Amino acid sequence: MATGPKSESLFERGRKVLVEGVSSASRGPAAFGSTPRYMSHGQGSRLFDVDGREYIDWMMAFGALPLGHAHPRVVETVSREVARGTHFATALEVEVEVAEMLVGLLPHVDKVRFANTGTEAAMGAFRLARGHTGRRKIIKFEGHYHGWWDSVLINTNPMPVSMLGHPNDPIRIPDSSGMTEDSWRDTIVVRWNDVTALERAMAIHGREAACVVTEGVMSNMGVIPPKPGYLQRMQELCHEYGALFYLDETVTGFRLAAGGCAELYGLKPDIVTYGKALGGGLPMAMIGGREDIMSGLEWGKVLHFGTHNAGRLALHVTKVMLETMLEDDQAGFRRIKNLGKAMTDSIRRVAKQSNRHGIVCQGVNSMFQIFFTDKEEVADYRDFCGHVDRLKFRDFAVRLMDKGIYMNPSATLHSLSSIVHTEADIATTANAIAEVLEEMP
Repeated sequence: MATGPKSESLFERGRKVLVEGVSSASRGPAAFGSTPRYMSHGQGSRLFDVDGREYIDWMMAFGALPLGHAHPRVVETVSREVARGTHFATALEVEVEVAEMLVGLLPHVDKVRFANTGTEAAMGAFRLARGHTGRRKIIKFEGHYHGWWDSVLINTNPMPVSMLGHPNDPIRIPDSSGMTEDSWRDTIVVRWNDVTALERAMAIHGREAACVVTEGVMSNMGVIPPKPGYLQRMQELCHEYGALFYLDETVTGFRLAAGGCAELYGLKPDIVTYGKALGGGLPMAMIGGREDIMSGLEWGKVLHFGTHNAGRLALHVTKVMLETMLEDDQAGFRRIKNLGKAMTDSIRRVAKQSNRHGIVCQGVNSMFQIFFTDKEEVADYRDFCGHVDRLKFRDFAVRLMDKGIYMNPSATLHSLSSIVHTEADIATTANAIAEVLEEMP
């Protein structure tokens, strides 16, 4: 099954008026290698393309849909609220209600500030960390993505290992043209999942660092879990050197647990940011943290404005997403965790039975990714850059699409379960993977 004629036609039209024919590189030929599949609608765990083909969707809008597509509660909420007005740019009752829910759910968060995207929330969090501490340096990790802001858009894309420098002193590599050296002059890059490397970096830069920022699970290179005790040691070092511990939960928040990685690994970050799943499919993000830190935003001491902050439709969907996931003693979070683990186990079983390709499937609760690799484990950015066959994964994912299984063809991304996936979806997906592994050269 090739890409359908309507997708081909739309791509040709799109290339004339849109850069790459799409509005984000991860949706177009940079990820697909050629024509992407244009989707028309979604329902439950399914996506349907413009050529009428049906897919089991394991991408779920890059993790933004824990309730799946067109959940009845979301449809009812949006239908009701859009008739009352789309956006007011005023203070809102639902804004207070959702903030109360979040503060009640996250013990490390005293107050929140709503934003629109994960990138915007991260920009605000970094500015807030610098304002609170009076320091300028940011310590980030190889392969971690905190948005497309100049200061942290370094060492986020896969590169040949020969370009990365010594692991004790990684070469800082900007990931875009148009960035000035001054924009990332104060950003220090450290190898992730390496306690010794972090301790060395903190000894050198810790007293000048406004914050150390990390994903709780490395989510920009598939799924790479932290080694036992690593994040806890990072938190200790931040306290020792007076740097803020910033946990970026843009991907992991409301995915891995009700309290995200902070709950999963027993952490108490000073600052957190959320996005993706928070809005349940609508643009919504937040900055959260301790009272004394968040107070820096008062009266614009640390500036964060936005006409579309706290969009009322997105807040109403956030509210219904949280209510749905939390009811029956957090049954929604248990379900996506169990489904994600079951899918991971099924992939591992199929790969072992096939034994035709070097495959590792790594997962944490609802998140999972397949790596074509000669290693038994992908533990960090350098493992990914040096040992993961990204072109083979693209071929694998496109072949799966031909069998009605939708996973993004970029190996740097990952797949996720939602509450509307089923055990039958897992079985169908596992069978399709088995067929593709036998067909692939």
